[in-house]
Amino acid sequence: MTRAVRTMLAMALALTAVTAAAPAPSWTPLAYRQAPADNPLKGFMPYAGSYQTFPHSMEWFYLPLREVMTGQNTFDWTPLERRLNTIARRGHHAAFRVYLDYPAKPTGIPQFLLDQGLATHAYPDHGNNGLSVSPDYGDPRLAAALDRFIAALGRRYDGDDRIGFIQVGLIGFWGEWHTWPYDGGTRPENWMASDAAQAAVLNRFESSFKRTRLLVRYPSALNKDLNIGYHDDSLAFETLPPTSWHFVQRLIDNGVTEKWRDQPVGGELRPEVQPCIFDAPVSCPQYEDYAESVAQTHASFLLNQTPFDGSGFTGDEWFRAVAGSRSLGYELTVTEASLPSTPVRGQAKIAVRIANRGIAPFYYDWTPELAAVDASGRVVSRWPTPWSITGIQPDAPPTELTAHLNLNGLGRGDYELTLRVPNPLPRGNDLRFANTAQDVHSGLLTLGTLTVR
Repeated sequence: MTRAVRTMLAMALALTAVTAAAPAPSWTPLAYRQAPADNPLKGFMPYAGSYQTFPHSMEWFYLPLREVMTGQNTFDWTPLERRLNTIARRGHHAAFRVYLDYPAKPTGIPQFLLDQGLATHAYPDHGNNGLSVSPDYGDPRLAAALDRFIAALGRRYDGDDRIGFIQVGLIGFWGEWHTWPYDGGTRPENWMASDAAQAAVLNRFESSFKRTRLLVRYPSALNKDLNIGYHDDSLAFETLPPTSWHFVQRLIDNGVTEKWRDQPVGGELRPEVQPCIFDAPVSCPQYEDYAESVAQTHASFLLNQTPFDGSGFTGDEWFRAVAGSRSLGYELTVTEASLPSTPVRGQAKIAVRIANRGIAPFYYDWTPELAAVDASGRVVSRWPTPWSITGIQPDAPPTELTAHLNLNGLGRGDYELTLRVPNPLPRGNDLRFANTAQDVHSGLLTLGTLTVR
């Protein structure tokens, strides 16, 4: 045997010995339990206000454009700031839509545009009786104003921690992107914005918002390729196929049934079915199956005012409504955790496997952190992780995440190693996992015991 061969054999034996000595990852299952019903950025939400009758993490409001746009290039953000701050103080994220035309409310058109002679249309429909007016969306002065407003809104509010979602409004009755029946309905007039005007608003929103998530009312050829999600304003009423104007059929017709995987879907539980959809049996004169509507839209949140009004729901109806709220959006659970099985010092390799038992991913890039808790229950060390929980899909194998922790700041002893996903909104609930080891108050999920020597 030559010296070179002996050397190679020795190296191979040494490598085998090291490999055999290296402990294999030890995975410990973590038990599942439903996540709290007020997890952030999902579930039922009311119009902005203080409510104690139903768990929630978001609040909704409409904002007339005239309140914040005071001139061609001047803005007063005070009305929006006031709404956002009030909601944030309650520990909730805001979702909102800005409008020009809301039937039965005073016009949302900025006064300077009216003073310049912007043409408008009065109408009696939708209980309006001429109070609001529909603007001429083809007027270049309005188009320029909308472009400036969207750009200014993005500069100031993109990535604002107080905001959960912004719906792309501005066009149509209620900002819902239709002027029915004045858009090819029962009236000969067509007041709806042209495709070019719609595209200009959509494209400016997409270019102005890179972090805050956007939604628009209708799936269409104009928005199918944009980073904008959808908002079904008539869920469980005009949602399911095959009717052409129903929401899911529009998703199908525009080839965007999978867009929920990276862009959010929200909406409103149709007001006519809010009081009765959770009766057993359902007592609504007209409705669509709630569970099927949620399953096919993959909605993460819904405006649903009824559970919050007055005494709200009671008894079994309350529990069914909570279950309906819980069924929306994500539900992340740590299926397994891997910690060192023997005492360590210097560094520790930690890993988790996270599955999504919900119907949609979590859409924001919140940073998980690991923490060591001593015997007194005090957090003695924290480690930000490079992990991302964004986009973990509900129909996929668990996502495995690994980190190496520097333990030099820890003394000898046993520590509970915990995982937390902090909410960047200071008073907001942290994202809580669907696990029995999850502390719903502190936000800490216990992964296991870490022994430092």
